[in-house]
Amino acid sequence: MMASFVLIILIIATIVTGNGFSNIDDAEVDRLLKKLNKPALKSIKSLDGDIIDCVHMKNHPIYDHPLFKNHTIQMRPSSFPKEWNNESLNTQNKSNVMTQLWRTIGRCPKNSIPIIRTRREDILQAKSIRTYGKKEPNSFPQPKPDNKPRTNRTHSYSILVTKGRFHGAKATISLWKPYVQTLREFSLAQIWLASGTSRDTNTIEAGWQVYKSLYGDYNPRYFIYWTADGYQDTGCYYLKCPGFVHVSQDFAIGATVSPVSSVGGSQYQIPTSIWRDTRSGHWWLKVYDNIFVGYWPSSLFTTLKDVATDVHWGGEITNNRDGSQHTTTKMGSGHFAEEGYEKASYFKNIEIVDEGEIMKPPVGTSPFMSEETCYNIKPGTDVHWGTYFFFGGPGRNAKCK
Repeated sequence: MMASFVLIILIIATIVTGNGFSNIDDAEVDRLLKKLNKPALKSIKSLDGDIIDCVHMKNHPIYDHPLFKNHTIQMRPSSFPKEWNNESLNTQNKSNVMTQLWRTIGRCPKNSIPIIRTRREDILQAKSIRTYGKKEPNSFPQPKPDNKPRTNRTHSYSILVTKGRFHGAKATISLWKPYVQTLREFSLAQIWLASGTSRDTNTIEAGWQVYKSLYGDYNPRYFIYWTADGYQDTGCYYLKCPGFVHVSQDFAIGATVSPVSSVGGSQYQIPTSIWRDTRSGHWWLKVYDNIFVGYWPSSLFTTLKDVATDVHWGGEITNNRDGSQHTTTKMGSGHFAEEGYEKASYFKNIEIVDEGEIMKPPVGTSPFMSEETCYNIKPGTDVHWGTYFFFGGPGRNAKCK
């Protein structure tokens, strides 16, 4: 009887420290919560359980960064690409843009920004205080050497790649709620702007993601990320560390986005644009047609300070290989690219901003699939959709093990 009791205790301890809560000091958690959760002018309880704190601009997280103690926040971009093409909609398709659930309850007052309140349990699910809100080192799409051994946790990509010298990129990204097998795996669709080599890779990233370990549920959420050293020490998701300067009072980074697309039904999407403001040098983020979410100051970066040399559009999942099998985590809708509209996920109206500040379709793009039998991509061009591609897949299947 005693032996059985001890075994049960050991199993529970393994679950708590291995796949659930980490052994993080309470005092450290309290300090981080105090740093992340700023005083609120108003708090909004979202339908998905999030609490949105409306934080006055004078308490903006950017002031916690040593480089930006005296930063003057830029409320709107001061320059735009010279040819900002409006998206051509196919009136025969049911095309819609997403909303955020918390906005159905209320909005933040003037001179404040919406920030999701960090909960104690959010931090406890991290491996450590240092890794909370961060990606793993070298989480960037790149071919795997043939002689590289398989690890327990891998990343899979189906993306469209272009190389050159860029001042921005945009796309309209279809929104889905893919199945994710475990809380520590994720599935996302995003735009990457990058520069540098593996150790000093600089990235700017934006899109939607399903990641229970970070957000506490399996809802798709709009996220951003940045790093200036290949995901080693700098950067984080949305506002979990100071860096991104959020300015919109109507859009909360990291909040649930809805409604989601359905197979054979309505298709919902997130228009996303990132470009370098030539006057300030900052990299701006815009969603929908007119929401300027905020910017990444150019001084955050080294190789990405003035120009991006790589732009990627597409999907990514993480695979923990539980039971030594490929994950069943889905990418996009969970359907392969060749299944097409209303089944597969898509990026459409894909464009880049060149060094002349012209926004135009990319030239010389190439698809990259790290596991083609699990997740794939099929690019094309169309008079209504411009440069586009379908992408995604179900993960483990007869050909993907």
